[in-house]
Amino acid sequence: MTTVQADLVLSDSVFHAQLNAPLEKVDLAKWLFHLPDAEYRRCAPPDHIAAGANTSDEGLPMSINVEMIGTALMVQHYVGEITEPHHCRLVSDSDVFAPQGRTSVQVVWDLSVTALGEDRCEYTNAVTAHPTDAFLAFLRDHGIPFERAARDRQSASSDHNSRETPRFAASIERAALTGGSDQWAAGAGHRTAAR
Repeated sequence: MTTVQADLVLSDSVFHAQLNAPLEKVDLAKWLFHLPDAEYRRCAPPDHIAAGANTSDEGLPMSINVEMIGTALMVQHYVGEITEPHHCRLVSDSDVFAPQGRTSVQVVWDLSVTALGEDRCEYTNAVTAHPTDAFLAFLRDHGIPFERAARDRQSASSDHNSRETPRFAASIERAALTGGSDQWAAGAGHRTAAR
């Protein structure tokens, strides 16, 4: 089992974007756990590769995301610790496929939406990565100082987050105004029943 080094931060990135929808129509949890793969890919091309929903062994909702962050292919296994209409906090023990090999990190993804007025909201997309003991050993084995790894991860994560946040906000807005999350959820049930 890998131990997370929660006292160390590899990257911490927070971006905001506005959406034109009333707060009561926004449901982040429904949007997140019923987001179609193609919609996920549209939110950060070419970084976003695939997404799907699942459950943890404990029955908690999961979002599985495959994406590039800088030069690393990330397989995120986000488990929903908080899954509310206006706030989701997910934690992933993520697989990292770097040019030098495979390792792991913990990623915390915190999504929230707050009202700015009657028909406007602000979406906040916060992503924090912590190294694991396996990641620190990986750095030692490859002669990479932690400070350099953190600097590179911070740059890549901030770049990625700056591009995905406004597109996520636009997707959340569309879902809120058109009932897209409800349609996606109904479609997911239909696909499951058809198997």
